[in-house]
Parts: sequence; C-alpha cells; structure tokens
Amino acid sequence: MAEFTIRPPLSDLEWKSYDNFRWEVLRKPLKLSHIPLKDNLEDVSFHFMGIDSDANIVSCGRIHLNNPSEAQIRYMGVSSKLRRKRLGSAMIDELESKALLLGATKVTLNAREEAIEFYKSLGYVETGPYESDIKIPHTSMEKILS
Repeated sequence: MAEFTIRPPLSDLEWKSYDNFRWEVLRKPLKLSHIPLKDNLEDVSFHFMGIDSDANIVSCGRIHLNNPSEAQIRYMGVSSKLRRKRLGSAMIDELESKALLLGATKVTLNAREEAIEFYKSLGYVETGPYESDIKIPHTSMEKILS
C-alpha cells in the first residue's frame, strides 16, 4: 500500500476536494445529494484528510467538542478500495489525539451498522441506537480516553 499522511485541508482547492470526498464516501453510495452535507458545527470543528503519495484523498474525519470534556467524531470515511489497510485506524488515532489536546476525556460517535465492529476493535462501546439526519440506523458509541 502507498504511504499516506493525515492533515487538515489547507487551500480552497483542498477544501473542495475534501468536501467532495466526504460526499463520495458517505452520501453518494446512499444516493443522497451533496445537501445537506454540512452542519452548524463545521466552522468550530477540526477536519482531517488522509492523503496518499499521489496527493489523492483516501480518508476523512472531523472532530468537535460537545462540551469541555467530550469530543464527537463525525463524517469519518475511508475510500472503499482501501479499507482494512489501517487508514481508518490512523484517522481515529489522529482524531483522538486532537480530542486529548482539546482537553476531552471522552469521545462519542454514531456508527453505521457496518462500522460497529471496526469501532469496537478500537475500544469504543455501544451506548444505544441513534437515528441520523439521513434516516439510516446508527449506533451511538463512546470511548474514554487515557
């Protein structure tokens, strides 16, 4: 597998590519439009993208604080062609590191059914059902950071 780095989008072009990748991975497979892809926390969130050695975006993720001790991961995705190659784990590591820097002691997220086992493998536990804004079942999960 090619090497990759994780970092925030830096230019207007990268932001556009990041937004498009987020749609391609998370919404397009469900036949959903680009709108509404963003929520009211976009500007207070920290966005990251995985980039391969050819400058292609291969993963995405976002984290924000719900309160001073709790962070939430949203819009986490990995290119369907590159799953099970540690890109998702690396993204979660980056998002959790940012949460710790922000002072959070717990991270929450809402996982689609096919991602629950992935998050469990990283130490997340199920806390209950969640109905997303796109009306597909999710499960709320959390992890205490150490």
